[in-house]
Formats: sequence, C-alpha cells, structure tokens
Amino acid sequence: MPPTPGPRSFSPRPSPISTTDVARAGLRLGFPTVLGRETWWEEDRAAEGGRRTVVHRAADGALTDLLPAPWDARTRVHEYGGRSYVVVPGHGLVFAHHPDQRLYLARPRAGGEPGSGAERPRPVTPEPDEPGALRYADLRVQNGPDGPRVWCVRERHHQDAKVTRSIVSVALTGAGDVTEQVTGSDFYASPTPSPDGRHLAYICWNHPHMPWTGTELRVTRLSDGVTRTVMGGPAESVLAPLWCDERRLYAVSDRSGWWNLYRADISGSSCEALCPAEEEFAGPLWQLGGLPYAVLGDGRLAVLHGRGDLRLGVLDAETGTLTDLDVPFQGWAPVLDADGDVLVGLGYRAGAPRSVVRIDAAGGSRAPGDAGRAEELRREIEDVPAGVLPVPRTVEFEAVGSEAVGFEAGPGARVHAYLYPPEQPDVGGAPYVVFVHGGPTGHATSELSLEKAFFTSRGIGVIDVNYGGSSGYGRAYRERLRGRWGVTDVEDVIAAAKWLVAEGLADPARIAVRGASAGGWTVMAACGASDVFAGGVSMAGVSALGPLVAATHDFESRYVEWLVGPEDRYGEREPLARAHRVNCPMLLMQGLADPVVPPAQSQAFAERLMARGVPCTYLTFEGEAHGFRRLETKAAALAAELSFYLQIFR
Repeated sequence: MPPTPGPRSFSPRPSPISTTDVARAGLRLGFPTVLGRETWWEEDRAAEGGRRTVVHRAADGALTDLLPAPWDARTRVHEYGGRSYVVVPGHGLVFAHHPDQRLYLARPRAGGEPGSGAERPRPVTPEPDEPGALRYADLRVQNGPDGPRVWCVRERHHQDAKVTRSIVSVALTGAGDVTEQVTGSDFYASPTPSPDGRHLAYICWNHPHMPWTGTELRVTRLSDGVTRTVMGGPAESVLAPLWCDERRLYAVSDRSGWWNLYRADISGSSCEALCPAEEEFAGPLWQLGGLPYAVLGDGRLAVLHGRGDLRLGVLDAETGTLTDLDVPFQGWAPVLDADGDVLVGLGYRAGAPRSVVRIDAAGGSRAPGDAGRAEELRREIEDVPAGVLPVPRTVEFEAVGSEAVGFEAGPGARVHAYLYPPEQPDVGGAPYVVFVHGGPTGHATSELSLEKAFFTSRGIGVIDVNYGGSSGYGRAYRERLRGRWGVTDVEDVIAAAKWLVAEGLADPARIAVRGASAGGWTVMAACGASDVFAGGVSMAGVSALGPLVAATHDFESRYVEWLVGPEDRYGEREPLARAHRVNCPMLLMQGLADPVVPPAQSQAFAERLMARGVPCTYLTFEGEAHGFRRLETKAAALAAELSFYLQIFR
C-alpha cells in the first residue's frame, strides 16, 4: 500500500520561478565552432515551436541568427541527431533541415563573411522519394582541388522499413553530387579525412552493439578502398578520432576500463595511452558530431576529464602532463572546438547556467586566475533569479537490493547522485523528488537547472541519481546494468529514497520519483517494486519490452539484448507485467509523435492502473516527439507535475 501521509501538512513556499519561466528560459545551446575571432553554435527556441537555428557571433560581438523561421537545423539520424551544421569558410553554412532532412547551403550575403547574414538556403543533396528518407549528420569539411566537400554519415530509410548507413561526401557545386565512400557496417560516426586527403578515419559498429559497448576505429585508403582496423572490438568502445599527422591518430578508448586518450599508428602497429587515469575523457555517443577534445595550435590537446562533472585541461601528448585551466567553470559538456590557441565549449558553474564559452588557451599568456581568458558568449538562461538557486552537493550511498519479488540484490556498490536541498526545509524532513535520467547510459551533472530550482524554491528537494549503468564513472559502473535493466536502476533509486530518510532529509511519506524515456521505465518499475514512493511521474516511459523491440527505431532496436537479455526475461522485468503491484498515484505524459517510445507504451500502463482503480492521470501532447520542445507543452507539463506533487504531498 502507498505510504500514509504524516500528520503535518505541506504548504509550498512562494517562488519567483513560474512554469513559463522554466519553459522559456532554456535555449538549449549546442555544438560550438570557432574560426579566428568568430564563433557559431546551435540554439533551440522553445517559443518558436522548438525550432533550432544557428547563431553567429562576429569579431565585434554582434549576434546574427543565420537561419530565420521556418528553417530548422535538426538532423534525425539515429533519431537523437547531433551536430546539424558545419561552417565552410568562403562558402557559408551547410546544415540539415528538419522537415525534409536534406542538406542545404546558406551562403553569406553579397560582400559579407559567413556570418553577416545569409541568402536563402539552397539544397545540396537530392530530394528523396519520401520526405526524410535520406538523413545526414556528423558533418566535416575537406578542401580539395575542385573545391570543398562535406563528409558526413548518411542514413537511408527504405520502403520496406530497412535502414542502412554509409559515409558519403557532398560537393557544394549543385544538388545531387553525393559520393558514397564507405558502406557495409550498420552504424558510422566521426568521418575524418586525413590532412593529405589520402585516408579516411571513422568509427563503426554493428548490431547488437551500442557505441558504448563495442566499436572499431578504421582507416580506409581512398585511392583503392583498402581498410584497416586500428583499434577497437566487441569489448572496447573507441570514439572521436582526430589526425595527429598523416600516419597517426588520436582517439578515445575505454580498453583500460575508462575512456582515456590514445595515439595510434594507422597500420595498427602501435597504440600508446597519453594520460592513463581512472577518469573519463569522453561521454557516450548518443548524438553524432561532438568531439570531447581539440588540438591547439602548438600541438597540445585541450581535453575534458574527470568523474561525474568534467574539468577542462591542456594535455601535452609528448610528456603526458595534464594541466587544468584556471577558469571559473566547474563542468563542461563533452564538446570542444579549437582554432589556434582559442577554444570554445559549453561550460557551467555554481549559480550560472550552461554557456558558450570562448577561452584563450595560450600557455603563460595570462596570470593564473585571470578571468579575462574565459568569456561567456551566450547563456542558456539570461535572467537567472537571485537567491533561490539550489547549490548541488555530490553524494554517494550504498546500493541495496530491491524489495520486489523475484529481483535479486545486486553486488555491493556505491551509487552516485547530486543532492539539491529545498529552500527552508521542514523540521523532520522535507518532501523530495528522486530524478531518474534517461538513456539509460546517460548522466546527470551538477549544472544549473531552473527546473530543479522550480521545485526546491517551493520547498521540495531533489536528488538526481546516476544509477548503475550511468556514464561518467568508468566501464565497470556502466556494466552494472548489463542484463539487469529493471533491477539495478530500480534498486539504486529506491536506495536513494531510503538514504534521504536515513539522513533525516526527507519525510518518508512524501517522496516521489520521476523520469523520462528509460527513466520513465525505472519510475514505473520502482513504483511496483517498493512502497517507498508516494507517487511517480513518467514521461515517454517504456512499459513493455516486446512492443518496444518491434516498434522502436533502428539505433536502439537491439539494445534490449544488452540491457535485459533473452525474451523469456521480459515478463519478470517490464513494468507493465508488474503493474498489479503499483498502488501509488501516477502521472504519465507522452508526445503523440514520438518515434523512439511509441505512445502505446504509456497508454497501456495507464489503462492497467485505471482498471484497478489506482489514481492515474495520462496526458498527451499533439506534435511532440521524444522530449518536449514547445514552450506551451513544457509549461503545461511542469504545471501538471507540480499539481501532482501538491496532491500527493498534502
């Protein structure tokens, strides 16, 4: 039975943060590029229906939207997309347009540089038989005697629902000049031509692997197609190749158990670790096109490294010396770009949101601690309310077995989380919400979240759990989830709730759990595995494995084999089969245009609960896919979530 509320009542505190503030604030900045004194980045606009544009910052600081409405720079490769644009000096901007997924060239206006405003974009790839049947991502530029070409991953959707991928090069001289260069593998990433144009390096993998379980770094000689595997295999995740010179490559590999940097000869004869450490130098490849390190003008490498949050440092590849830059940012998203001694990334710090940051990384050019070497160009949230932002605290606690029948307790381990205490907590424990990230090989960071502040400023605490399987803590931690999805993740979020009570932080009768996508699966499963939660909120959650495997997109179509195992385990794991054990109220929300987790997943679970008389609200949103993008949807969903908590916490 659900926990019985204690005798004290909960009244939310007045807060300056509204649902519209949260929905309107997040610009969702991504994938910055730097050339000289100019910078570009992607920017989502919730107030414009979730449209994505590319913003240019000129040398004088002037900002220009290069793609006015209705242009929408989003790629659907793997359905999770990634970097959707590339700057072609002297020609303009090449980008993937969301409605038809073709590549377009936006030229600068006459007399202008590639950022002073653009002409109407024109297509540079052919029109497919069906809109969106040909998709492009992970764009790179190579200059040649016949002009620049864009190298990228192409995804082809066939009429029989089969999906194939290849690496292609696209000429910018007219529509339709697309040359297929590499094919044969199920998946590709990071097509990277060598400096002399003779070789192509890339990452590839095949079903049933995911890019964090087993990939290969290959090099193909373009003159005759001869291909060699340089690194990788079924038990090694290799990512992010960059050329060191014509014969050697940098790459990130987890062969040591941690994603570290290596330098390898293209013959495969040598491979050396540049800075061996029990730290991560990269994150999982959910989106294509990002690089977690960059080569500076003097040959050193700007790198991101750490456990949990990533720090920014400079690595001397010859000596192995790693020196963190003295800049006022505690964490970084795993995307960097550099031009000479200038680099750009997405940094965050206490009390400030994620920002596009431009840094002068020249060694010794400034005194330590000189804030002038780091400049914030654009913030995701421009108007940050003062005095109500929670300061996260890194916490760990012991993993414990769940209470569900048939679930075996996993091996002892420490679980990582970020704690966000509420404003003016109640004596004897405050209401808390356990946040569960998606993925499930995702990762929660400590970056500022106005969504979390929306709750903490009202007196509701948050604990954001990096359950077993999360990235950021090495391969062994990710492998805790192998074959145990619905077990390890459930055990760890239940352990988080119990830790809150044991520490005297939470009222045991007022703890909820919420998550989206794979996090929604964990929410539904946890509510059926324990009575510790007063209620659960699931957004686009997975409830049944058989229908998911049959209907989901190709990228994750075999992921369940790693997460759960053979089909005969489905019934003991999936939340729908255990819905009869759920007795607490639930709120389920779902986008009706979701290609990743079909709406039938949430609907089936809601119908099962309602048939038993368990309080359940099922909200759907027309036109929304996997992750809400529109301002009105975000505001409505957050308002519904707060209303739900106020009812179950009263």
